[in-house]
Amino acid sequence: MLRFMLFSVILLYLFDVLLPMFHIGPIISCLSLVIVLWTLFQAKRFVQLLGSTFLILGSVLLWSSGASWQHYILSFGPMLDLLTMFTLIPILGIPIKLGGYSGGIQTIIQKKVKTSGQLYMITSGISYFFSIFMNLATLPMTYYSLRPALDIIPVKNKERFMSRAITRGFAMPLLWAPVTPIVGIVITMTDVSWVSILPYVVPLSILGMGIDWYIGSRKAKIMTPNQENTAIHETAATIDSSQSPRSGRVFQIFLAIIIFNVVISLVETKFPYPFLILISLMVIPFSLTWSLFLKKGKEFGSHLITHFQSFSVSMKDQFFIYLSAGFFISTINVSHTNVWLDALVNHFISFAGVEIFLLLLPLIPLAFAFLGLHPAVSLALMLEGLNPKVIGISPHILTVAMLAGAVSSFLVGPYNATLGLMSNIVKESSYKVSNWNLSFAGLYIACVMLYLFVLQLFLG
Repeated sequence: MLRFMLFSVILLYLFDVLLPMFHIGPIISCLSLVIVLWTLFQAKRFVQLLGSTFLILGSVLLWSSGASWQHYILSFGPMLDLLTMFTLIPILGIPIKLGGYSGGIQTIIQKKVKTSGQLYMITSGISYFFSIFMNLATLPMTYYSLRPALDIIPVKNKERFMSRAITRGFAMPLLWAPVTPIVGIVITMTDVSWVSILPYVVPLSILGMGIDWYIGSRKAKIMTPNQENTAIHETAATIDSSQSPRSGRVFQIFLAIIIFNVVISLVETKFPYPFLILISLMVIPFSLTWSLFLKKGKEFGSHLITHFQSFSVSMKDQFFIYLSAGFFISTINVSHTNVWLDALVNHFISFAGVEIFLLLLPLIPLAFAFLGLHPAVSLALMLEGLNPKVIGISPHILTVAMLAGAVSSFLVGPYNATLGLMSNIVKESSYKVSNWNLSFAGLYIACVMLYLFVLQLFLG
């Protein structure tokens, strides 16, 4: 029953966006309310607490503003665009699995890797490119593809080595990758186009990778010839029979990434729909086309059915927390609390200056991450009180600040899914995985602050 409701609310939401003349918004709000009540007692305890806090605060705002009873129902529904994207984006990982690319990756390692520094850069780089498509699936795929090569390279803490390379490589594309939920939600709410922010965020992403590669390869260990031969045999033994050992196939992923981003940039200029919806609508046809190119169309259909059969079980927590947060965001507007927040931010800017405000801005989603709030939720909440036209900051600079803060929270937030999954893979606590990234995150935030200061100086 829950699967049917979740699937229905997503379909109805897409229908409402594409055909708004039918005015089915109230039906979507009612169904969202039912889903929140249904998942309230099925979600994890911490998620229950956080979501209930949003529901209570939102209800208090409506009551204090004297809103009518209809607003208590109609305020449900915001953030369904994000949930739709969360539901559909994992489908992009299907052709990568069907293509058997891990064997090609391990073949590259056999031929190219001579030092631990080279392995670190390859691991981080592959994680970077997988992250553009696969989101969290990047972590296990990169780890299990590359970890065997580390068994014969002299590195003190192998799990720390892998964790740092994979999580940092994973985080850097989140500044600009079109399939990244935080990118979609920020540019939707700041009303800038995806193409227009690329010149600002791509250099920051490349800078992060450069810093990471420098840190990770400073004390590189060299493999001896005997170790190298052993590495070739041991790594080759780990290649699954379903994986292709041809290294040239890996470049298909890079080509697919380029094609996907070009198509997204063209579609964004041709259609008036929200960016998150455009991305969501393109996922299935693009993945199907890629699978047909691999001659795996039938297998793609089987994986797609399996995905939709299982997503309700894995996403009940996300639906509860995001729909509850969406309710709270909606009540901020209904109660006109956003006007008060804009005035408060303006008062702070007039007191401290816009430069100080921009320097502090990336730290806010980082602080929220340590309270257990997903960056997408914290950004959505923050943006309700940060109208660029009201506070007098360029929407492009505001977008950069928000995205950079979110990326840092993915690196060190001990409660987010990124570090949670990585901690399960390396069999260490999420706090230890967070500590491994703490110094890098601090250095990166410092670079971000300097970057924002320069942007404000020349563009503000």
